Amino acid sequence: MNLEVPSIPFFASSNNKGSVAEIKSSRTPPNSKQNRHRKKNRRSRRGLLGFLFPKKSKAKSGASAKRLPRRRQGKGLSLLSRGEGTNGENAHQESTRRKKIGPTSASQLPPVVKNAGSASQSNQPRVNNLPDPKEPISLSLLPPPLAIATRLIVLTIGVSTLLGSLIAISYSLKTVEPVEKAIAIETVAPSDQQELEELFSMISLGNEIPALQDKFSTLTANYSQLEAGIYVVDLDNKNYVNLRGSNVFSAASTIKVPVLVAFFEDVDAGKIRLDEPLTVAKEVVGGGSGYMQYDKLGTKYSALHTATDMIRVSDNTATNMLIERMGGADVLNQRFADWGLNHTVIRNPLPDLTGTNTTSPEDLGNLLIKVNRGDLISLRSRDRLLEIMRKTRTRTLLPQGLEEDATIAHKTGDIRSSLGDVGIIDMPNGKRYVASVLVKRPANDPQAKILIQKISRTAYQHLKFYNDRPFISSSEEE
Repeated sequence: MNLEVPSIPFFASSNNKGSVAEIKSSRTPPNSKQNRHRKKNRRSRRGLLGFLFPKKSKAKSGASAKRLPRRRQGKGLSLLSRGEGTNGENAHQESTRRKKIGPTSASQLPPVVKNAGSASQSNQPRVNNLPDPKEPISLSLLPPPLAIATRLIVLTIGVSTLLGSLIAISYSLKTVEPVEKAIAIETVAPSDQQELEELFSMISLGNEIPALQDKFSTLTANYSQLEAGIYVVDLDNKNYVNLRGSNVFSAASTIKVPVLVAFFEDVDAGKIRLDEPLTVAKEVVGGGSGYMQYDKLGTKYSALHTATDMIRVSDNTATNMLIERMGGADVLNQRFADWGLNHTVIRNPLPDLTGTNTTSPEDLGNLLIKVNRGDLISLRSRDRLLEIMRKTRTRTLLPQGLEEDATIAHKTGDIRSSLGDVGIIDMPNGKRYVASVLVKRPANDPQAKILIQKISRTAYQHLKFYNDRPFISSSEEE
């Protein structure tokens, strides 16, 4: 007896969940236009609210994350009705078995064994629904308090960085008061300023050299008709000799040294160009030394040429031209005082044959020390200044006490009542020192020249072998 199990009740039974699931999974997916409409409807939170409270994303398992391709429902039903596929084979076996055993009750039939590869088993939920290890874990998987705290920290750091940048930019845009106004706010009394300058000059020096000072005292004692002021400083260790160095003397042409320093200070400040033309006028023509006094009025020289001949040939007209160009004697005197030159004053144009322009060996020596250190002018201007002073033609005073290989950058001064020379000496052994000597004399006394030569020789020979540091042999160093 042929018994056929109808297909519809078989699908309606409770034991065919796998077949129903396969039918559901084989449904045709929506077209791309429907997917676009669904994606548009899924609007994510934007802005600060979306950053702090993002929507939680559901963890997808490796198996469930992959959607099965959907098929049309009609095609699936026709396949199952024809007995195709895995479930169709199970139905055919069940029908054959029923024909052999005859009609029996449904309770006596053994349960249908489901195929291991059926779609129902593949659609069963996984026991451990863990995220895919290959998929990066976002902050949305963190607990809400921890995620919010992390985002708040990031937001705070970003806002702090932005505010710090804005504050720095605002401070850089603030205007600074001019230096002249700032200096004018805090003024110092002349007496206090003088004490500060003297204290600074004393602190910048080292120890006295008693042996050399005794030699100078013995030497000058043999010239009782002369009054000599001596100021010698070893630039390597700042040790010094000061014998009446703070006494006031007639400057003569040694006043041209601070004028030259002021000139290069203006060059560094951009107030004067080295190639700027300066005109010989009637008001600046000075007698005495120099050749510019014989030029036609209106003759022009560059500023650098004028400054060079002021030192090289001690041209008085060139000196007056530079003094006028820099604002006059009063302006320069104020600058000299600002440098700490307490006794250096220009009272009359050159030539000052009566000796009204004054200075001191200490003023001139300290000025050269500051120039050597680069305090008043730039290093480039310092090199130019020393090069000009090495071209001085008169070499009858300090240069006469030096050895042949030594070099000197100096400036002399010579009037009836005063004779002097000031300069920086470089020795062949590498030592450098400053020597400033001024001598008051009666009516062109030639002994003043001899005294200055001897003072120069004494200082050179003493400093040549002088060393304030103990000698360390090579064996002691090892």
